[in-house]
Amino acid sequence: MLSRVRRQIIEPIYSVRSGSPQLSYWKYLEKTQYLSLSELKKIQWSRLTDLLNYAYYNNRFYRRRFYEAGIKPEHIKYPEDLKKIPVLTKEEIRKNMPHIISSRFNRHELLRFKTGGSTGKPLEIYITEECSELRNACARRHYRWTGWKPGEPIGAVWGNPPLLNSLKKKLKWYLLNPVIYLDTMNVDEKAVLEFAKEWKRVKPTLLFGHSHSIYLLAQYVQELGVTEIRPKGIIGTSMMLLANERKFIERVFGVKVFNRYGCEEVSLIASECERHEGTHLNIEHLFIEFIKDDGFSAEPGEQGKIIVTDLFNKAMPFIRYQVEDIGIPSDRQCTCGRGLPLLEKVIGRTADFLIKRDGSKVAGISLIENTLTKYPGIKQMQIVQDAIDKFTINIVPDRKYLPEIERELVAYFRKTFGADVYILLLTKKKIEPEKSGKYRFSICRIKG
Repeated sequence: MLSRVRRQIIEPIYSVRSGSPQLSYWKYLEKTQYLSLSELKKIQWSRLTDLLNYAYYNNRFYRRRFYEAGIKPEHIKYPEDLKKIPVLTKEEIRKNMPHIISSRFNRHELLRFKTGGSTGKPLEIYITEECSELRNACARRHYRWTGWKPGEPIGAVWGNPPLLNSLKKKLKWYLLNPVIYLDTMNVDEKAVLEFAKEWKRVKPTLLFGHSHSIYLLAQYVQELGVTEIRPKGIIGTSMMLLANERKFIERVFGVKVFNRYGCEEVSLIASECERHEGTHLNIEHLFIEFIKDDGFSAEPGEQGKIIVTDLFNKAMPFIRYQVEDIGIPSDRQCTCGRGLPLLEKVIGRTADFLIKRDGSKVAGISLIENTLTKYPGIKQMQIVQDAIDKFTINIVPDRKYLPEIERELVAYFRKTFGADVYILLLTKKKIEPEKSGKYRFSICRIKG
């Protein structure tokens, strides 16, 4: 009853009084998702050309960037022309702050936040409140694909949850967006039981959070016999969703997991619908490229660096931003009927690829998946490459773990990286998350 009141009365009134565009843009997105791909691309291209013109005339950094490339916005007539603009890196953003903030905006009046910085230094991001609300609308559309309805509470497994330290925040939480949190920095028996108690009181319908942290929660739910946490939909995001972890989560909770991919810099990039046939690219909000090492576009089924342009952030434009992930585009069409194209798969972060002696790279996430599938008795695993010939394998064992598995693991990794590489196997009670609350399955410490 209260969820319906939030949805039908409180939220529309708040939207009008606050001037927030989230509600109206979400309703727009509910319609555009079923447009044809060609119609969606027309919307995308119109927004892209508008952004390029804006950045050229209102942003010192991009005006110089266009000048040095010998082009103007009107020279970008086709998607391939976009490659004339250099790729934007994190280091360039750091070096060019505050010139990368558009002239019509005061940096101190914008919303400011930082990336988690799991692969290096944190990155400062600036957006307008309007841009933030538009991003929230994109996320809400994906919430809806799980069966969640606006106004229904959400249970979040997330790092550094916000504090309700004022009456205003508490009222907004209760009336608009009730969310309960399990802090990923502290997923243990006590915290899970407290989360279950809070779940029973608030009654969320959606479980949302870091994919691996949801997996850890599922383990505790099974071991402790927790029955209170029963969502009707689950969204795993923020880190790779491993196949074996997806199966375990779905078995424990009895519902499907919806995979979501994004990053803090540009927000939601792709998300899985109810058909689970791939993740739909958020092309109304972003222009997404897949670029191979030779500079050419990756064809469907080929790996490419994911390059993203945020079509709405004019305050701090991200034009051809390298998110440092590797992905595979798809030419398949989802049977759900949505025109949004599919991302076949994200292979992993470039910093999480491990290096062989010949210079070739191996996706750490693939090694993890293969190992967990092949060898029983491993609850968690992390690969750390300290040098070209030195690896540390951190393992959290379960009751099925046997000593002979260690010999097989050493043989497996030596077959992959060389017969004489040094392999240190360490068994641990748990693998600690990063400061952001996320987990990294593989870490390459080789610089360059």
